[in-house]
Amino acid sequence: MSSESRSETRQERFDRGMRVLTEIDGKAGRRVVASLAGISPELGHQMVAWGFGDIYARPELAPRDRQLVTLGMLAALGGCEAQLEGHVDAALNVGLTPAQIVEALLHSAPYCGFPRAINATIAAKRVFAQRGLLPVGAEPGEDVDPM
Repeated sequence: MSSESRSETRQERFDRGMRVLTEIDGKAGRRVVASLAGISPELGHQMVAWGFGDIYARPELAPRDRQLVTLGMLAALGGCEAQLEGHVDAALNVGLTPAQIVEALLHSAPYCGFPRAINATIAAKRVFAQRGLLPVGAEPGEDVDPM
């Protein structure tokens, strides 16, 4: 059975995935797809069509819950700090607070180990710094004495 004879076309899945990706990730997801265009456009297509069009679009988990799961999984995998930064940004976009993200990464430590939890937390810190959200728990723009 060819993919064209299915009830939903390849392009429709991609279009749905791009809508979901854009809602969650803004322009960051589009940059990832664009970065793959010159080497593996099919990988970019599958990330959007399958990852976001089929998986992220499912209604059983809210976007913020999906991001919590994703943060935990990326922390556990280790070596995914670039993707983790993107998903920390997405987690903020869907309503998680920096404190909730930090707590989720702290919660990952007993399951994936301190080195991976620390690396994940440092990746989150980079995103928080870019957004002016440090220190976590302070009001934006508030100076805090580190001593």
